[in-house]
Amino acid sequence: MKLVFCGTPDFAVPTLEALLAAGHKIALVVSQPDRPVGRAQQLTAPPVKQAALAAGLQVTQPEKIRNNAEFRARLESISPDAIVVVAYGRIIPPWMLALPRLGCINLHGSLLPKYRGAAPIQWAVANGDAVTGNTTMLLEEGLDTGPILLQQTIEIGPHQTSVELFEMLARSGAPLVVGTLAGLADGTVQPHPQNHEGATFAPILDREDGRMDFAARTAQELYNRWRGFQPWPGAFTTLDGKKLIVHRLAVAEMQFGPVVPGHVRIEKHRIFSGCAGNTWLEFLELQLEGKKRMVAAEFLRGNQFAADTCLGLRIR
Repeated sequence: MKLVFCGTPDFAVPTLEALLAAGHKIALVVSQPDRPVGRAQQLTAPPVKQAALAAGLQVTQPEKIRNNAEFRARLESISPDAIVVVAYGRIIPPWMLALPRLGCINLHGSLLPKYRGAAPIQWAVANGDAVTGNTTMLLEEGLDTGPILLQQTIEIGPHQTSVELFEMLARSGAPLVVGTLAGLADGTVQPHPQNHEGATFAPILDREDGRMDFAARTAQELYNRWRGFQPWPGAFTTLDGKKLIVHRLAVAEMQFGPVVPGHVRIEKHRIFSGCAGNTWLEFLELQLEGKKRMVAAEFLRGNQFAADTCLGLRIR
């Protein structure tokens, strides 16, 4: 088929490569503009652009697409059989949805209708789900509401982070897109509507999602959120009015009697905090505001905890 591919981050690269390997003609790759990256704010091309240029493909990076006459004319001149959209990061306008004969085909990292929205992979992990997957669907004007084409199920390990799951879903989703195109071409894949009553939403992450609420969440719930919110916003709290980032943690198996949420307990150079539901978290690696990252034993050598230390108190 003659295709236009829209994608931006690492998640989309395996699909682009799989489409090329399957013999499809990628007439144009559409990606978001280069952005400043890192402390040096060096202008950097997105991963999809880098992969496309390495494969000798034409790339365009429009800042806006909805009312972009030049971009529209270019796509209309290509007249693609399908437009494949994987983590592009832009809402596809109606004129673009109607352009290809097979429609705009999207790879979404969840088992729709569950986790519609910008962060389905992170929220699946953060909510402690044991299973997620990929869905290919036909895009329409609603947010992830289009008819489903194919789905695949992926198990989430109990200690797996969203970073690891991203890689799994990206790799497994690539052949799913190839199979979807083949099925649309020969008629073996037919779109079927989503059950909108079963829809859930996965909103874009906010910095405050990483704040640890020891009174409202159990140790397991906080651990799941830490797994899901990697690499950002992670997990953090406050200690004596300073931000405390928790880089590694674990659900504690031992019990220390009555639990006061947020209360710190030190046992044999190990740091524990009480959580909701009479549960305990162990902090394995921490970083206090303005300090370096340390394992718990090293952290304790430079920081003294009073007997009544309680984490999470807001700065007045």
